Amino acid sequence: MSAIEMKRVCFSYSNGLVLRDVELSVRKGEMVGLIGPNGAGKTTLIRVISGILNARQGEVKLDGLDAGRLKRNALAREVAVVPQQFNIPFAYKVEEVVMLGRTPFMKPFRDSSEMDRGVIMQTMDRVGVRQLVGRYFGELSGGERQKVVLAMALAQETGLLLLDEPTAHLDISHQVEMLELLAEMNAKRGLTIISAMHDLNLASAYFRRLVLMKEGAIVADGPPERVLTSSTIAAAYSVSVHIQPHPLTGVPQVVVLPSTAAAERLRHHSVA
Repeated sequence: MSAIEMKRVCFSYSNGLVLRDVELSVRKGEMVGLIGPNGAGKTTLIRVISGILNARQGEVKLDGLDAGRLKRNALAREVAVVPQQFNIPFAYKVEEVVMLGRTPFMKPFRDSSEMDRGVIMQTMDRVGVRQLVGRYFGELSGGERQKVVLAMALAQETGLLLLDEPTAHLDISHQVEMLELLAEMNAKRGLTIISAMHDLNLASAYFRRLVLMKEGAIVADGPPERVLTSSTIAAAYSVSVHIQPHPLTGVPQVVVLPSTAAAERLRHHSVA
């Protein structure tokens, strides 16, 4: 059964069309990397799937249900989102931020239940942030904050997780840690994951299906070997690249080719 079904979905802001006749089907348990240049529509697509934005045209179904007809709480029980930026205006402690993920299950004006608190602690253990209990969210490093926001999303206990460039602004160790954690959640829990990715080589290493977007449309969809070709990358990003297999895993790796002028400068520098 499909976790997501999108048919001829269009969306536009006041300044123009952003999504153009998007057709996308994601099976339960898939881990999909969403790639494309800035402005391609990746963030908008995630927001439309999550219900933050309503499609102007077309159909979006989550687990067979019409997303446009779901109430906010019901939608929050179907899909969790890790945004690219998460800002909270007050001095929340880590456990209080994670507890926000239980909001769809809590009755209005009621404190969290013992079950909610148990879910929070289990989720924090799973993500590896239990040791941060008692610390204020605003005092954490970028990597720690991102893991806490992931714990908040996982505390919703949905079957679908959407992430908008979760490795942006993180150093390489935190990037790998985040992606390893997502891969583990996908493999062990069958969590369906769609993540917008900026780094093509990390996307190739961790996602067995890539969806390439350009100007609001999907232009390639499939395994990295089919999507990450020199011609598709050149067409989408307007840059020349060389594709080579990773020496250990064999997945395609993207090497950007410098312009003729840049190559000449590098040649002269090395000779000097």
